[in-house]
Amino acid sequence: MTTTPAPNRTTNTTTTGTGTPTDASTGTAPAAGVAPTPTTNTNAGTNTASGTATASTGKAGTGTGTAPGSGTGTASTGKAGTGTGTAPGSGTGTASTGKAGSGTGTATGSSTATDTGTSTGTTGGTSASGTGASASGTGATTTAPRTTGTGTGTRTATAAAITVAATAGTEHATAPHPTGDLAVRHLKVAVIGAGISGLGTAIGLLKAGIDDFLVFERATDLGGTWRDNTYPGCACDVQAHLYSYSFARNPDWKSTFATQAEVHAYLKDCATRHGVDPHLRYDHELLDATWNDTHHHWDIRTKHGRYTAQALITGTGYLSDPAIPNIPGLDTFTGTVFHSSRWNHDHDLTGRDVAVIGTGASAIQFVPAIQPDVNRLDLYQRTPPWVAAKPDKPNTPRHTWMLRHLPGYQRFRRTFNKHGREIVAFFMSRPSRTTGMKNMAAGHLKKSVTDPALRKRLTPDYTVGCKRLLFSNTWYPAIQQPNVDIVSDTITRIGPTHITTTDGTTRHIDTIILATGFTATDRPVAHLIHGRNGHTLADTWNRDGMTAHRGTTIHGFPNLFMLLGPNTTLGHSSQTVMIEAQITYILAALKTLHTHHLTTLDVHPHAQTTYNNTLQNRLKNTVWNTGGCTSWYTDTKGNNPSIWPTYTWRFHHQTRTFDLTNYQTTTHTNHTPNP
Repeated sequence: MTTTPAPNRTTNTTTTGTGTPTDASTGTAPAAGVAPTPTTNTNAGTNTASGTATASTGKAGTGTGTAPGSGTGTASTGKAGTGTGTAPGSGTGTASTGKAGSGTGTATGSSTATDTGTSTGTTGGTSASGTGASASGTGATTTAPRTTGTGTGTRTATAAAITVAATAGTEHATAPHPTGDLAVRHLKVAVIGAGISGLGTAIGLLKAGIDDFLVFERATDLGGTWRDNTYPGCACDVQAHLYSYSFARNPDWKSTFATQAEVHAYLKDCATRHGVDPHLRYDHELLDATWNDTHHHWDIRTKHGRYTAQALITGTGYLSDPAIPNIPGLDTFTGTVFHSSRWNHDHDLTGRDVAVIGTGASAIQFVPAIQPDVNRLDLYQRTPPWVAAKPDKPNTPRHTWMLRHLPGYQRFRRTFNKHGREIVAFFMSRPSRTTGMKNMAAGHLKKSVTDPALRKRLTPDYTVGCKRLLFSNTWYPAIQQPNVDIVSDTITRIGPTHITTTDGTTRHIDTIILATGFTATDRPVAHLIHGRNGHTLADTWNRDGMTAHRGTTIHGFPNLFMLLGPNTTLGHSSQTVMIEAQITYILAALKTLHTHHLTTLDVHPHAQTTYNNTLQNRLKNTVWNTGGCTSWYTDTKGNNPSIWPTYTWRFHHQTRTFDLTNYQTTTHTNHTPNP
């Protein structure tokens, strides 16, 4: 799905033309087809050329020019503006209302047309263009403050003249604009990413009465990880009622745990029902976001244009960019290789010799789905995962009826699932408390794998929960099939058609599927965001550690709010619970900016440090830090910048109001940070 980029408001005067112009004020004129740098100065000059000339004035501007010849002429005036023009000769003429300007122009030729109408919109200022054999003229342009009004205009073209007139009024719509650098649109809020975080934020903004925002998405569809992960068998391992938004409950889930297709369809439906679609900008990959400390806004550069925004919200998550392992020879492989999150559906696996590298959450789901079709499947297992049974049951017609028609039943089911998951946080707070969970997973393994030798190879040597606890009823049956070989030896090298391991064995394959996870502790978006001192967020985190206040704000990056930031990952419950809590916090921050007439919010470094120290102390004795494993929760230095180490209700309590006293601020009249 693609959309047309939203219109930009322009407040500058631009002039383009072809030929050899001379400008008495600036000394040079723009090249053919290239817009000059916007200016608010008054410049007088002379432009003599042959070919095509275009002149435009901004808001409340005046100009005169003469263009004898035949061709095409365009004149437009804006809000509270008037303009007149004479265009005898052959050609066509158009006029529209815009933002405040006046101008006169003369062109020879003849045409006949009459048009009268009322325009509602937000467009540029006055403009005039013409095509002829030669042109010469002298004029002046001025840019003035914007006015608002309803513009009604009459355009009459006869063999002798074109006359344009407009009266003051109010306009509300936005007119089309170029998607390149010709215009910069200012936003109250810019949101990066249209996954669960970004869409939830957009819905929250609209509910709060904020509609001056755009959501920039690098792909051509929304959904984030639920758009990207289309591998066979992809599904959620959190109950569907708990994984969906609390404000957009869905009675039509087909079973306890939703499939990828269901979640994706649900998110698209939410965007449409809640009015988010007009705010989405697809194929707008973020290239750079830099804090402008002079004007107190973010300068944003996307694949299709530049924008500015008072507040920048990232909803890119931590499972958005695949981690590609650094295995010698991987680039020499001549067969087909792809990551599970970038599944190659054009590559038929039927009868193939396939190597799957990794045994994490994705492999647990797609291996049972592809195993019956492949000729041979080599499963390269670094460490086996703890896997528990998945209590997935289809929703009966009676249950679905209750969800749709019984008041409060859906809310009860979601709340029940939420509090049931909180118990797991208590177990994981100490390794000694995980005995029951270990017995549950070990019992599932023993019941599923009868061969003692194989069962030993599939038994983890770390505490349950140290790595993500997985749920599947099909994993163990699939990997015991005759065409599956579990390889525990480390890969030493990949060749053009084979993989070699430390025991010297070489296995020939034609397809490699990487189930190697994501760059969770090295967020790609952090390399694109430059803060107050010019350093990137990635540089700041590399120097000081990956931390944030309330998992959302970072010192030195004013008006930046990060959804699913440091230490907001859950090892026991649904991420939507954390996302909604952060959205509440961000909306409160935006309201504070408005009601207190502030231009910036920048968290105190002491507040951020104190918050992080408290988290790390709480993490010290948890399963995630002391469970005896190496997981994607930890970074290369052994720190854990990922996990929220306690109950979700505690995070909700911390984020339900905005703690302004923990922030440095500036006002509209004071650009010096307030302590």
